Amino acid sequence: MFDIGMPELIVIFIVALLVIGPKKLPELARTLGKGMGELKKALQDVKESVEEEFEETTSDIRETVADVKKQIETEVKDTGKMIKDTAKEVKEQVETESEEINKTLNTIADVEEHADSDSDEKKQNI
Repeated sequence: MFDIGMPELIVIFIVALLVIGPKKLPELARTLGKGMGELKKALQDVKESVEEEFEETTSDIRETVADVKKQIETEVKDTGKMIKDTAKEVKEQVETESEEINKTLNTIADVEEHADSDSDEKKQNI
């Protein structure tokens, strides 16, 4: 945190000893130690609180993502089924129309055949 080495600490201690005096220095050190302890405890509480909130938010996000994923999967399945059903209906419709066209073509062929045979008969009669 602070880049303080041993020489700097010695200088700070000597200055504190001269300014505060030898009788008050242990009391000041004790008070400073208690303050640092309380600060560490407060920081730890804040850290735990932030981590707890983060976990709650993360779990909420995960639940939401899972719900959206399930919804998308359901929609994809439903859409796939709908497409499959529509394709089946179209196939059946095409087959029906194809059969009707074949019947019509067969009828036309029969009529042409009949007309050709009638014209052959007329030619023979003439």
